[in-house]
Amino acid sequence: MSAPIQNNQVSQLLQTRTAPAAQPANSAAPAGGVDFSAVLADRLQLSNHAKTRLQSRDLNLDRDQWERVMSGVDKAALKGAKESLVMVDDAALIVSVRNRTVITAVSQQQLKDNVFTNIDSAVIV
Repeated sequence: MSAPIQNNQVSQLLQTRTAPAAQPANSAAPAGGVDFSAVLADRLQLSNHAKTRLQSRDLNLDRDQWERVMSGVDKAALKGAKESLVMVDDAALIVSVRNRTVITAVSQQQLKDNVFTNIDSAVIV
């Protein structure tokens, strides 16, 4: 398994993937001044492999989808899961729950006839 990438790299990836072309002036950062990509980087890491898969498979998860993924990982952790398949809309992510790291990502088109091994849980969010 590849090492998790640095938090600032996650932030950069998410900013390029989730930021709309032009943001209204009133939607820069929440009242507390915390950027969503920083929150995601603190709660969930992306392995180098997952980062590559997200880009090569053109999987663009928006803020709501990442929130749902994090919620699913939290639920899996409460149940004692170690490695989970997290399904969100048209994407499937394999996540190391203990390390809070996305290991790989698969699009809906690639799900057919796939077998996921080495997981102990599945979460559909």
